[in-house]
Amino acid sequence: MGTSTDPFVVFSDVQKTYDGETLVVKNLNLSIERGEFLTLLGPSGSGKTTTLMMLAGFEVPTHGRIEMEKVEINNVAPHKRNIGMVFQNYALFPHMTVEENLAFPLQVRKVPKAEITAKVERALDMVQLPKMRKRRPAQLSGGQQQRVALARALVFDPKLVLMDEPLGALDKQLREHMQIEIKHIHERLGVTIVYVTHDQSEALTMSDRVAVFNDGVIQQLARPSALYEQPENSFVAQFIGENNRLTGKVSAMNGNSCAVAIDSFGEVKATPIRVKNVGSPTTLSLRPERVRINPEGDRYSNQFDAEVQELIYLGDHTRCRVSVLGSSEFIIKVPNAEGVPSLAPGQKVRIGWKPEDCRALDAF
Repeated sequence: MGTSTDPFVVFSDVQKTYDGETLVVKNLNLSIERGEFLTLLGPSGSGKTTTLMMLAGFEVPTHGRIEMEKVEINNVAPHKRNIGMVFQNYALFPHMTVEENLAFPLQVRKVPKAEITAKVERALDMVQLPKMRKRRPAQLSGGQQQRVALARALVFDPKLVLMDEPLGALDKQLREHMQIEIKHIHERLGVTIVYVTHDQSEALTMSDRVAVFNDGVIQQLARPSALYEQPENSFVAQFIGENNRLTGKVSAMNGNSCAVAIDSFGEVKATPIRVKNVGSPTTLSLRPERVRINPEGDRYSNQFDAEVQELIYLGDHTRCRVSVLGSSEFIIKVPNAEGVPSLAPGQKVRIGWKPEDCRALDAF
């Protein structure tokens, strides 16, 4: 058995193919810490759900090794892994009441009746549904059903809880509420959670760390703030949050800074992240909220003339689309904290940003 300082789960060189030719998961090496909330994030077909299913035991790796507490579990049956599961469709037993649904995993494990009663009571309190114990799933709202599914996954004190798009069927307001609920439950219990979603805002809201998958490979594994502020490649920059993308060629390199020529439109100062040398093609990544209209001060050394194309009022900010450096899809998020900006389509403006906010990544 591993110690408390060892990784809780380890994937070592894990591969998965269904047809013997195409690898859905490619050489996955991943360590999951005890008690952390790790989200597997990526588009459909990226390998995130297959990774979760291999950890659950519903799929077997084609190659490689999965360990839990330093014990290989490749061929351990799902019901022997002491893992709780929460699915998008809730998977509740429709003929059972809420308390019967919660008692079921305990009965299977031959837990004494008095202990079952106490654990079900605790689980109902945890998800704030003590008055719903006698109702059947069909008598509950979608959010209540999801809480019951969560309580059932936690009632037997599993070492690990796996969640596969559990909030996908809920409306936006309820989904955001449940995100915070699950986050708070995780903080209280300290259980290890591995969560699968394609919703990047959900991943950023809930996770200790996020593994961004694409084409069967983890593109970046980091804390949410690092993923957003310091994407390591163009895929992550585009997938996480809104992002301005400009393509060009490196025209100068100087330690921690570089210059990138955007065709004949101008030269942008940037921070080199994934560039090789002068002449290399690169994609610049710049977050819309980092751009200023009528910038003041020497720090905004990237300054260009732009033309306003479209304005969309979004409450706390105005989304301003401008034409600049050959792109008509360049977005600026203008805060409305001091009033709505007096801008209009067709207006000429001066915009600017700092070189450290502009990352030169791989050509995309």
